[in-house]
Amino acid sequence: MLRATTIVRKVAVRADAVVDTVVLDHAARQTPPERLTAEGGLGLVLALAKAATLEDGDALRLEDGRLVAIRAAGEPLLEVRAENPARLLRLAWQLGGSHVPAEIAADVLYVPRAAAELVRGQGCAATPVTRAFKPERAAHDHSQCGHDHHAHDHHTHDHHDHAHDHGSHDHKGHHHAEHDHGHSHDHGHDHGHSHAHQHDDGHVHGPDCKHDH
Repeated sequence: MLRATTIVRKVAVRADAVVDTVVLDHAARQTPPERLTAEGGLGLVLALAKAATLEDGDALRLEDGRLVAIRAAGEPLLEVRAENPARLLRLAWQLGGSHVPAEIAADVLYVPRAAAELVRGQGCAATPVTRAFKPERAAHDHSQCGHDHHAHDHHTHDHHDHAHDHGSHDHKGHHHAEHDHGHSHDHGHDHGHSHAHQHDDGHVHGPDCKHDH
């Protein structure tokens, strides 16, 4: 049986490399089965490096380089409409709170038929339909936060460097002050010696020597 080792996302799929198509509903695209059978009878084993979801329009690359396209299967859904946008928005909020997947269009929601009671509770009209189900991604998907996190680390690093430089500057200033202090001490010492003098009696008097004039 052929092995599928890589997922090719929709934007990178070359139509001329596609040799067959696998049709999967939403649940199977979220957790793909290990063994798949394409519409043309091609059997394949999923051998991905790590678990991943499949989207309508993606493809699986076989070991020989050929592609098997992924197509969303039609499934039983409810097409939900409301008299005003606020009511539809309220329903969408309720669905999210109950972890019910929903596909959101401009003035309509598509939800699994199991959500019929919740739909009726919000006073919305629901019509049974069969179509591909492509619900919104989960709110906890943080795949676009990496850049912001890096930016935050970069800012913190700059702040740390600034603090370090500031400390180095103070240290240099302190060292300079100590150096000046030492210089003043030496100057005072030399100054003391420069004022030592000899009296006529031959005794040498320094600055600390008491002399009775």
